[in-house]
Amino acid sequence: MNQKQNMTIDEAVSYYHSLLRFGMKPGLARIDELCTMLGSPQEKPSYIHIAGTNGKGSVAVMLSEIFRAGGYRVGLYTSPYITKFSERIQIDGQPVEDDLLCRATERVRAAVDRMAQSGETVTEFEAVTAAAFLCFAESGCELVILETGLGGRFDATNIIRNPLVSVITSISLDHTAVLGDTVQQIAFEKSGIIKPGCPTVCPDSLPEEALAVLETVCRVKESALTIVNTADITVKNPTLTGFDETFGGLSFHVPLAGTVQSENAALAVTAARMAASFPVTDAQIIQGIAHTVHPARCELLCKNPAVLLDGCHNDASTMALSDLLSRQLRGRKILAVMGMMADKDIDRALAHLLPHFAAVITTTPSNPRAIAAEDLANKIRERGVNAESCAAPQAAILLACKRLAEYDALVVCGSLYLAGDVRNILRKTVDELFEK
Repeated sequence: MNQKQNMTIDEAVSYYHSLLRFGMKPGLARIDELCTMLGSPQEKPSYIHIAGTNGKGSVAVMLSEIFRAGGYRVGLYTSPYITKFSERIQIDGQPVEDDLLCRATERVRAAVDRMAQSGETVTEFEAVTAAAFLCFAESGCELVILETGLGGRFDATNIIRNPLVSVITSISLDHTAVLGDTVQQIAFEKSGIIKPGCPTVCPDSLPEEALAVLETVCRVKESALTIVNTADITVKNPTLTGFDETFGGLSFHVPLAGTVQSENAALAVTAARMAASFPVTDAQIIQGIAHTVHPARCELLCKNPAVLLDGCHNDASTMALSDLLSRQLRGRKILAVMGMMADKDIDRALAHLLPHFAAVITTTPSNPRAIAAEDLANKIRERGVNAESCAAPQAAILLACKRLAEYDALVVCGSLYLAGDVRNILRKTVDELFEK
């Protein structure tokens, strides 16, 4: 990637956002052709491949930190981003540099344009994935922690061959319009990342019918399946800033709130030990997990009063937030700022979360799929909870912080898009108003 760079980072991001979100035809043919035109950059690093309804991002970040602690040059591909597009492509724990991403984007755009001449329309995720492969290859990454975008079988990341380990974190109903409306169908799509002869790891907490699908796929593909026994996990001292965990003969601190993260940490420990060609010591595993940061996932921005930011957006994640609030903020008077996507199960989310909230300020995240703030407020009022709407997310945050003196805690939740809209202003406002 040595040609002159003419594209700016804003132009690069706008280019990706201009592309089709989903392909008309599912499959890996387009990403295969695109990467072939780019010189097959995905063939250079080794990979750990991760799929799942929830938890895959947390496991990915933990693994990235573990192998960084081991001294390896590590790439991390994850989505969505929170405040900066380049967060999706990280190299040694830092977002990819703008000039590298721009050079990769110029090459991707030229290849996409050539494909368009033959009638092939490349999607946004396929183009970004191809650019990520270019960035990782150019940067000399030895190992890439690769998170799927959606599903697994036809996900653009699934072009890779022979991952060191395939990880399935969780399986539940989400994106049913694309992946299927049963747990078995979704399990089949996610099990598509399992490769012949390559080991797989998953937790025993998967629904029985989903686990049966994974076991069948692993047997057919001769993939050794390791099932993490959650009964072997011990959690102590849980707080809003994390907890202590014992698993696999190790005792370590997980700096992420919510005991659901204990299972993710156990998966990360297990997967790290299974990647035999990239050995890490127990001390490096402990160090890596201790240094894990995952913004907008039950992220505590202030201790007094408690200010919590969580991008929970589906049934499992709103249940996890509800559990955290029950354990850590029971009896507190909580103000919430909520914004959600209209195509999510809003009724289920409200059922989980509203019992914890004394009042809610609704807002409209900056995404065309978002439910209007007033419509969400009406749904909340129908359930007997005080709600008012403030359409602009940043204005909703300023209003909430202004009123926070009347409450014990603030919880901002409902969508990762909302988290991206407000995280910077929320952190700035909290820093100005309160002592962390």
